[in-house]
Amino acid sequence: MSEARIAQLKSFLEADPTDTFTSFALALEYLKHERESEAMDIFTRIIRNNPDYSGVYYHLGKLYEKQGKQDDAVRIYSEGIVICRQKNELHALQELQQALNEALDSESDD
Repeated sequence: MSEARIAQLKSFLEADPTDTFTSFALALEYLKHERESEAMDIFTRIIRNNPDYSGVYYHLGKLYEKQGKQDDAVRIYSEGIVICRQKNELHALQELQQALNEALDSESDD
């Protein structure tokens, strides 16, 4: 079913390559199947093309952390926090702030 889901999302994107929601869903599907580089490509493209899409910052930050790229994770969380404050997205802001605090705590533990 999962490969079918990936194929379905790709076909949606062929019909509308600018659909950020579908791109994001495809990246999450890639993450479920440990296809991290494909997810990373999509997440970074979303931020480049639609930096106000706040949901991407948390997942990209977590992916950076998983890859041991703490500085990149901290940078992405911080950028997402700015976006969420501007958009008054309090739930996403809280998640990003918590992720940032945890990333900073783990940096100081090293």
